[in-house]
Amino acid sequence: MQTLVLAWLGRGWWCKCGQFFLWAGAKGSHNSQHLADAYTGSHLQHGFLFYFLAWKFFRERSWWWRLNAALALEIAWEIWENTPFIIDKYRKDTVSLDYVGDSILNSLGDVLACALGYVMAGSFPIALSVLIYLGVEMAMLLTIRDSLTLNVIMLVAPIQSIKTWQSTV
Repeated sequence: MQTLVLAWLGRGWWCKCGQFFLWAGAKGSHNSQHLADAYTGSHLQHGFLFYFLAWKFFRERSWWWRLNAALALEIAWEIWENTPFIIDKYRKDTVSLDYVGDSILNSLGDVLACALGYVMAGSFPIALSVLIYLGVEMAMLLTIRDSLTLNVIMLVAPIQSIKTWQSTV
């Protein structure tokens, strides 16, 4: 379903360069076009967040049910993220001026990262899960001046000073 909707939205299978990389950095035309990139960490964080939300609100449901609910949310985000509305919002309100959306391969990689985060959150003690989540947040801030938190802020209520700080890389 995800693949069909993304193809219908005009997403290509992988980078227009024709090359296949397992990982590509955050800047340039390869961003969001290969299996993983500098933003894969934020999708790992989605898995951690979805695990704790599912555990909190749907504890009586099976582990598989909660995992499928988490992945349904991630797939819904992947589709929404690749609509012209969100792509244009990224271009307008963030430093991602040349963002063209995800390739289908990258979107599938993002869902896999979410699934990995979900499994990790369910396997590790809470304290370790929180440390990993915060570690990913800090690593993204230090390496690409972006993170899940900043991404949400800039999509919901953009702050010019954040955009200015992010653009001084």
